[in-house]
Amino acid sequence: MIKKIALFVFILVSVLDITGIIVKEPSLLFLFKPFILLSLLFLYSSSVVTRNKWYVMALIFSFFGDVFLLYPGEFFFMMGLVSFLLAHFIFIKIVIGRIQKTSFIKIITSIIPFFIVFGFLMFTLKDSLNKMLLPVVVYGLTISTFGVISFIDFQNTKSKKSLFMLIGALVFMISDSMLAINKFYNAMHLFEVIIMITYILAQYLIYRSMILETEKS
Repeated sequence: MIKKIALFVFILVSVLDITGIIVKEPSLLFLFKPFILLSLLFLYSSSVVTRNKWYVMALIFSFFGDVFLLYPGEFFFMMGLVSFLLAHFIFIKIVIGRIQKTSFIKIITSIIPFFIVFGFLMFTLKDSLNKMLLPVVVYGLTISTFGVISFIDFQNTKSKKSLFMLIGALVFMISDSMLAINKFYNAMHLFEVIIMITYILAQYLIYRSMILETEKS
């Protein structure tokens, strides 16, 4: 019962936040966006007996990232970037912990597609980034690494939990890539809506992977 309530709250605050973006109502964003990750943390806590402390930390860093990005200005953007960077470091740690062994071929075949996309995005944005070039490159390499190791894990296991994590990483990359394009290259209101939808979906897919990990163990 508690899990159903937590899921309902997560969906409700997500829909209200997306509605705020669509209708351009900042008060809805400030009111509901912080509760997206808090409700997901509540949902995760009500779904498992033993919590993964690393995943909980990733959700907390993501929460702070959401809050910082609510405010305009370079300082808050950088703080949001650092918060999500730390969250992705933890996601990488979690997936690396799942990988028992792999092969050189799997590593190479996993690296190539992600870093082709990363290279294309950086080539597109490089003239617009200015002093943000290094932070964005570091963040882009980090989330690309998250995608690479998630793909390695999926190639190794072909499990449902690894599939959820891989799709979550891919959708996260789409969300962050569109955020970078929207902020530094070509701002569009439609991008803002898609960014939030894909972000929420990515976080939920990663949650589903963590639940399956708990059930398997």
